Amino acid sequence: MPIYEFYCERCNTIFNFYSRSINTAKQPLCPRCRKETLKRFLSTFSVLRDSSKGENEEPLPFNEQKMEQAMGALAREAEAIDEDDPRQAANVMRRLSEMAGLPLGKGMKEAIERMEAGEDPEKIEEEMEDILEEDPFALPERRSQRARDRIPSRDDTLYELEEY
Repeated sequence: MPIYEFYCERCNTIFNFYSRSINTAKQPLCPRCRKETLKRFLSTFSVLRDSSKGENEEPLPFNEQKMEQAMGALAREAEAIDEDDPRQAANVMRRLSEMAGLPLGKGMKEAIERMEAGEDPEKIEEEMEDILEEDPFALPERRSQRARDRIPSRDDTLYELEEY
């Protein structure tokens, strides 16, 4: 039985839910406050971090399910791309952003616009390399500095996903 982790911003808590079947769409209500729809949380075994720095894991700032669906759909599209047409590559990158719900960062937006105008992607990458590495997506801001610094607690109870 798969086990999914969900995060409640209001309670700042990670909850574990098991499902009798693979269920990637369901988003339960928080079992503690019963007011907030929980967000899927990337399991800790899937998150890479430098443990020597003592950094704490935080929930990803995007919807994991949307990202998986977008990547699957776009992988099929990408197979048919004409590699010599930068406009097609730009279209796939723009669609990934839209489908995953991740707005493009300023630098990536400019690069895509230049590709859509027919500029050589290698020239764009050469000129914008530092900018593109810094902000491919405009990730949402956290609610507050205080909330960002709080480490989420973990509820050790294993809840049944179908009941919430």
